[in-house]
Amino acid sequence: MKNLSASHKTFFALIILLALLSAAYVFLPQGAFLPTTIETDEPIAKPMLALINVLLSLILYGGLGFAGIHLMKKLEFADLWDPQIGNRQRFMIPAMTGLGLGVFFIIADSIIAQFHSLGPIPHPPFPASLFASAIAGIGEEILFRLFFTSLWVWLISSVLLKGRWKAQIFWGVSLLAALAFSFAHAPSAMMILGLSDLQDIPLPIWVEIFLLNGTFSFFAAYFLRKYGFLAAVSVHFWTDIMWHVIWGLF
Repeated sequence: MKNLSASHKTFFALIILLALLSAAYVFLPQGAFLPTTIETDEPIAKPMLALINVLLSLILYGGLGFAGIHLMKKLEFADLWDPQIGNRQRFMIPAMTGLGLGVFFIIADSIIAQFHSLGPIPHPPFPASLFASAIAGIGEEILFRLFFTSLWVWLISSVLLKGRWKAQIFWGVSLLAALAFSFAHAPSAMMILGLSDLQDIPLPIWVEIFLLNGTFSFFAAYFLRKYGFLAAVSVHFWTDIMWHVIWGLF
């Protein structure tokens, strides 16, 4: 560990935190937020699910994120602890932006709920909502920003186009990441709304899924490129704090 940079040490600390939170989340009261198949009388079920979450965090998220850090360095994007970036840009500005995005989510959900019969999007109960916010803030930013975005920008701009149009390619890839990120939330929306098939999701819910997640994705991509991965995690975490934790309590 002595030979690792501060960025690598911070990343591995985040992976360990992700593994611990993902394991603990399984044992928290979920209300109606998770499918009933997780609730089982078999004592092995939840411990096994917790173990799977730990392994996914350490192997999948850890491996993809580690690759993403090296790709970001090749692309000359901001490092986790870039000395030219202060903690105000790394944490404070993303936090305030995230809280603002959370308010946008609340308003948009309240308006769109008027156009279908399923009601507002439900939230996990506290304190599960707090754990879910941290898990999503770390895990989803590793998958969709740190790895997915960095990989495709590097492949297209650096490998295929020899470094040309890097900024344009970044935003084009960020659009693809936003679409992938939005569609990845469709199964969970289907689950928490009690729907049996993706085709059962009404059009207003589809609009909400892509509006909320797509809008957020571009902010996360901006902070990733300008202020580094920790800024992307921060904006994600505080968006979910306002959306899932604070609003969820009401």
